[in-house]
Amino acid sequence: METVQLKVHHRPFCFSVKGHVKLLRLALTVTSMTFFIIAQAPEPYIVITGFEVTVIFFFIMLYILRLDRLMKCLFWPLLDIINSLVTTVFMVIVSVLALIPETTTLTVLGGAFGLITAVCCLADGVLIYRKLLFNPSGPYQKKPVHEKKEVL
Repeated sequence: METVQLKVHHRPFCFSVKGHVKLLRLALTVTSMTFFIIAQAPEPYIVITGFEVTVIFFFIMLYILRLDRLMKCLFWPLLDIINSLVTTVFMVIVSVLALIPETTTLTVLGGAFGLITAVCCLADGVLIYRKLLFNPSGPYQKKPVHEKKEVL
């Protein structure tokens, strides 16, 4: 009897939709932080956007190096969704605070890019949630009882 082995081809992270959204998030957050730094905006704006840049960068490195597959003690998609939601809330708050008072043009640009970042973060969280909902991986994957690993 022969067994047929199915090869699963995974697209590299940088070429996936999830990778594109994460890289867009990183670029928008860096742009917002740069505008805040140049405009000499209040320190919390710079610190919060800098923190978000760091966290997004580490998630990108985690997925590029496939460390999420090696460290199975944490459920990385859930952490990524939580990060996306928290980032959305912080970026909306910082952006609205940057846009409300009459400030310099660069601060307004930083706030505008922050709002675009918040929308992108929300899209990232929804994208990861939908992937978990329709295609769970790891121990959370449900398989029918009648499905067998060997194909005759």
